[in-house]
Amino acid sequence: MLHSSHPLVETAQGKLLGVTENDLHVWRGIPFAQPPVGELRWRAPRPVTPWTEVRHAGRFSCASWQDIEYCMEIGGGDPGHFSEDCLYLNVWSPAVRRAPLPVMVWLHGGGYTLGAGSLPVYDGGALARREATIVTVNYRLGHLGFFAHPALDGEEGEIIHNFALLDQIAALRWVQENIAAFGGDPQNVTLFGESAGARSVLSLMASPRAKGLFHKAIVQSAYTLPDTPREAALKKGVALAEHLNLPDATAEQLRAIPAETFWPLGAPFNIAPTPIAGDAVLPEPMLDVFFAGKQQPMPVLIGSNSDEASVMAVFNVDPAGEIEKLRRKHRFALGLIRLLYPGVKGDARLGRQVCRDMAFTTLGYVVMQAQQRAGEPCWRYWFDYVAESEHETYPHGTWHGNELPYVFDTLTLAEPTRRYASAGDLAFAAHVADYWVSFARRAGRACDVLPGPVPWPASLSGRDRLLRIGLNKFAGFKVEKRFMRARLALFKRVMKHHVSLD
Repeated sequence: MLHSSHPLVETAQGKLLGVTENDLHVWRGIPFAQPPVGELRWRAPRPVTPWTEVRHAGRFSCASWQDIEYCMEIGGGDPGHFSEDCLYLNVWSPAVRRAPLPVMVWLHGGGYTLGAGSLPVYDGGALARREATIVTVNYRLGHLGFFAHPALDGEEGEIIHNFALLDQIAALRWVQENIAAFGGDPQNVTLFGESAGARSVLSLMASPRAKGLFHKAIVQSAYTLPDTPREAALKKGVALAEHLNLPDATAEQLRAIPAETFWPLGAPFNIAPTPIAGDAVLPEPMLDVFFAGKQQPMPVLIGSNSDEASVMAVFNVDPAGEIEKLRRKHRFALGLIRLLYPGVKGDARLGRQVCRDMAFTTLGYVVMQAQQRAGEPCWRYWFDYVAESEHETYPHGTWHGNELPYVFDTLTLAEPTRRYASAGDLAFAAHVADYWVSFARRAGRACDVLPGPVPWPASLSGRDRLLRIGLNKFAGFKVEKRFMRARLALFKRVMKHHVSLD
């Protein structure tokens, strides 16, 4: 048992003094790697230099460089100050604990260009009160996190482009080394994330570098875009250097570029919202690994939202325009798609649903089948709850990212939900958060049904089951079989075709 108004823990790197907030102990701004600045830019994260004095851990650290207005508009709030010195994490744990607790490590989304583990929506307090230890992580974003250039090749004795993924791996190693001091069980670590964070979870399941560092995975609204090939990333890196008047750039010249130079860069110099395949971190494309069923074996919970197409505008995709392209070039395919979406009228509405399912829904189906091939359990969900007062604001269902304050049970902390959350919304969020922590605590081959308002069974041995979270935008839960099976089987074939072409 641990209980103190001054939570002092001793880590492998030194002593940390946290803060007490009601019934929780919280440590913020904990370094898990050396600052990746100067000569350490575009290198694998280095171990922290130990300290001898007590380090105060009451405040969040800087986030990676990003566009603050963009983050506040669509990323979940104000990420605070920016710096290349951004490799820090935060821990929430119950003040009183009698046994090691399940650990949940959060990787934020934001297309690999925005976000931070300190955003209010990711506050770990409500999940920690469910008897879990919660960790949120910062990692390098944009070109600082994903970059390829011939001048950098082989500097580490191997080819590395996915520096952000290595940051996440370094945080997981820190968890293995230190989380017991915070009350967590290093043998029961769930890695969870949303959007780009969810893509990171899948990438680490496919990476030999992350083997054994986590034991369960939750994947929220990951997208089906293929990874960036190494060759394409190298060409883009050279073009970017030339754009900055650095033809035949040396590593020293590249590292001298001010960090803030990268953020105003638009297409074709911006990074793709995907990792780079072909380096030591991700030798094979993530989708190839899952199609082959060669991912790290572990229980997985995966799903997406009913109006993921809400994010398409960010990527300059017009859903109605995509239907018009099919009409001009693939009229037969359009006819088949219309058969799969009976009653959906108009290009805008049809395009919105087709883009949603191709870009998001299908990946849950692909991962479920990969899990079955590996003999591991997979829980699938479909999130379709809209706050009671916001049905007119979200007429097509739950937007990309709108499930987050329900998962973290932070409706009263996050924007804009804190301004309109009702008692019914809060009660619904409590059920969702219960399911997530239950997965972290119980999920495994010996426990393939999660308790809750509706028992949630895993899809095992060829079974195709999914939990509807929110029914027609109301507070309900329902298990369905073969959810969208015909659509998803078709789009899986399309995905495999595009991957083989790449």
